[in-house]
Amino acid sequence: MRAASLRKLVRLQLSRDRRGAFSSSFGISIGIASLVFFVALGLGVGRVVREKIFPVDASLIDVVPSQLSIGLFGGKLDQDAVDRLAAIPGVKHAWRKMNVRVPAVSFYDGDFFGRRLRMGIEVLAVGVDPEFVKADVQLGDFSDPGPGKPIPVVAASRLIEIYNKSFAPARSLPQLSPTMLVGFSFPVDWNRSFVAAVAPGPVTSSQVQVVGVSDRGLLAGVTVPLDVAIRLNRAANADAATFTGVALQAASPSDVPGIVAAVKDMGLRVDDQERRMAENAGAAVAITTSAMALLSALICLLAAFNIAHALSAAVRARERELGVMRAVGASRGDIFSLVLAEASVLGVAGGLLGTLAALGAAAAVDLIAARALPEFPFKPDTFFLVPVWLPLLGVGLGVLAAIAGAWLPARRASRVDPARVLAGQGA
Repeated sequence: MRAASLRKLVRLQLSRDRRGAFSSSFGISIGIASLVFFVALGLGVGRVVREKIFPVDASLIDVVPSQLSIGLFGGKLDQDAVDRLAAIPGVKHAWRKMNVRVPAVSFYDGDFFGRRLRMGIEVLAVGVDPEFVKADVQLGDFSDPGPGKPIPVVAASRLIEIYNKSFAPARSLPQLSPTMLVGFSFPVDWNRSFVAAVAPGPVTSSQVQVVGVSDRGLLAGVTVPLDVAIRLNRAANADAATFTGVALQAASPSDVPGIVAAVKDMGLRVDDQERRMAENAGAAVAITTSAMALLSALICLLAAFNIAHALSAAVRARERELGVMRAVGASRGDIFSLVLAEASVLGVAGGLLGTLAALGAAAAVDLIAARALPEFPFKPDTFFLVPVWLPLLGVGLGVLAAIAGAWLPARRASRVDPARVLAGQGA
């Protein structure tokens, strides 16, 4: 049968039974709409978790001292340990970290981006090798300027997000952008605290200046040059010889398992708490998305059964017509193709309708969320991610469900005996 003839016959049959065609394609559209909607939602929420809440670098390994150090089976992170870590095969860079091991406070009293602010807060600080955050430094360089000069610090990008969405609205403070924050200075007193005990050493007062914003910055404090942390610890008679951690940059993510094994053999520990939190959050999103996708697939399956029932009834009602077609030269393959073509059209229509409905629902949810939901940290502009393949998958699954439902009715139609039908005896 020629393609033009097939299209004409399909159009004729679907126009004769518009109610049945609408019912069949509507069932498919419901399933496809649910599937596309929930998959897009899962992909969108997963992206927020990966890129904003827990932006984990797959090739970055945080090494910390073991909690229990016994002889050769545990060790502290001194320079010798750092050198051995850097020599592990697959390690591209080894960046040292050292906490400022004395408490610190900042008492700010002055203009804060157009608002009067008078507030005292505890300050946490960690020193890192300058190369660790070099790409995010926007003002000057990231090195120890020496005593009496402003200390350059890098702020955490996630801390700004939390400030803008939670802290600032509650206190009527201005919203900040990374660009605005660069260059901002505030005083810090080292070895001083509002609530904790301080070391026997002297209090060191200094100004700190924000020179950049980074995903690698300390979330609950500020990141300073390593030499600054060493100098401040020495001034307070605190430990300035061992490091709090070492960030290892693997040459390739495939090198990570071998590096982790070598780190553990050295008696050190890998701090993967944030990575595990990201994995757990991602797993929760994936499980929820899979459950909703399974429900959507079941709806598509029910739609396939509905198509099977509708086409079986249509084949029985059209037995005489199909018998005449066989009598005038149509082959079994022609009849089989005709029924499947009718189902395919229903599948395409249902898939397109369902996909468009899902995209419209997603846009509506984003609009409602933007207007009705209060601002909160890491609130995305859209909760959905629609890659190019997702609408194609929706339409494809619609066609697949329709063809699956039409397969047995098509076989039944192709086996109609024209002689028996024309003699009035049925198939």
